Amino acid sequence: MTTLRKFLKEMDEKGEILAIKEKFSPRFQIPAIIQKFDGGPVLLFKKVRGYKNRVVANVCGTRERLCFALETNVENLYSRLFEAWEKPVEPKIVDDAPVKEVTEKPNLGRIPVLTHFEKDAGAYITSAVISARSPDGEIENVSIHRLQVLDETRLAIRLVPRHLFKLWNLAKQENTDLDVAISIGVHPAVMLAASSPLPFGTSEFAVANTLLNNELRLVKCRYVDAYAVADAEIVLEGRISTREQTLEGPLVDITGTYDIQRSQPVVEVVGVMHREDYLYQALLPSGSEHKLLMGLPREALIWRSVANVVPVVKAVNLSVGGCGWLHAFISIEKQTEGDAKNAILAAFSAHPSLKHVIVVDSDINVYDSNEVEWAVATRFQADKDLVIIRNVRGSTLDPSADQKNGLTTKMGIDATKPIAEHKEKFEKARIPLDKETENFLQGFKA
Repeated sequence: MTTLRKFLKEMDEKGEILAIKEKFSPRFQIPAIIQKFDGGPVLLFKKVRGYKNRVVANVCGTRERLCFALETNVENLYSRLFEAWEKPVEPKIVDDAPVKEVTEKPNLGRIPVLTHFEKDAGAYITSAVISARSPDGEIENVSIHRLQVLDETRLAIRLVPRHLFKLWNLAKQENTDLDVAISIGVHPAVMLAASSPLPFGTSEFAVANTLLNNELRLVKCRYVDAYAVADAEIVLEGRISTREQTLEGPLVDITGTYDIQRSQPVVEVVGVMHREDYLYQALLPSGSEHKLLMGLPREALIWRSVANVVPVVKAVNLSVGGCGWLHAFISIEKQTEGDAKNAILAAFSAHPSLKHVIVVDSDINVYDSNEVEWAVATRFQADKDLVIIRNVRGSTLDPSADQKNGLTTKMGIDATKPIAEHKEKFEKARIPLDKETENFLQGFKA
């Protein structure tokens, strides 16, 4: 199960694919249907108005689906990621590959790229895995970036100042453009690896290969010095200009609000290779899939950071209501007073974009916002349990922050029970459940 197609076959056998036979447009219509089924089944659009290729969406839309893709469960998901991050294995390079079935001159107008929201600047590729190497070929980076379609051969890329931005600057110093391979339609493990916060110099392809049990295959591009996923559905070969920029955006980002316009580099597409009947993989900005791919690796970092200061961390959830990015719910087993506040500070350290943190006891389910809110209502006093950190770096995606320099105010809430006095008054009331009633209720649910 190392390709998108094999994964989709598994999903079909599990009854997790909804095939849509009616013909819809990639401009607003398909995005509206994806939004309606957000967090639900994989969607396969068999007919796309104006195009001959199919569209698939919501591939990584649930935590359980990602666990299945990585052959693990929710309890062991973080450790599975840590293992791959710490023990990456370089993938195999092959000459022949499914993605090379068709090679052609670029014409982005032939690809069913979606236009998602009414005020978006245009059609955007949002599930592209972009790979590039440093001018000396020693360092490879693989990451996901949004790409605005400008015309038949040009894209605008949002370059967040991280690893790909650093490679682009290295190319700029050499007075050359940065070669990139843009792989679309890949296995969820590749998407998750490309979303991982790894050190500069660690190849995310090697991490994906570890996640895929050493079965990832790469292919050398024909026109650019970069490697692409051999089993991808479509690959665009391009060069990020170090001289030409254009106004990029607006586009709805993870918060569900429009990100600001910025001057960003132009990508010149110089070649296209794809499967004969390729699937175009779509991803709805601000949808569950977007939030999980961005947030899940950060959850793992938060878990590890908090575990360094608190003896037992039960769970971490970058909540849906917090855009999968700005709010963290963390459950711990508190040993001493002050543990929760240490956990708050550790979480902010692990994920600098985090805005609000709520720490609860281990009897609270952090995946149920009602339980978290109940803990705040019954176990929190603002004059003692509130942590406020002013004028620090946050997320530029937060419309209430200073989006130009990223400064914001952060808040932590200690919603844990006090250890010492009157602990029983904070206890959650429960009804005893005998075997007979439990069996009846289980049968009723079924």
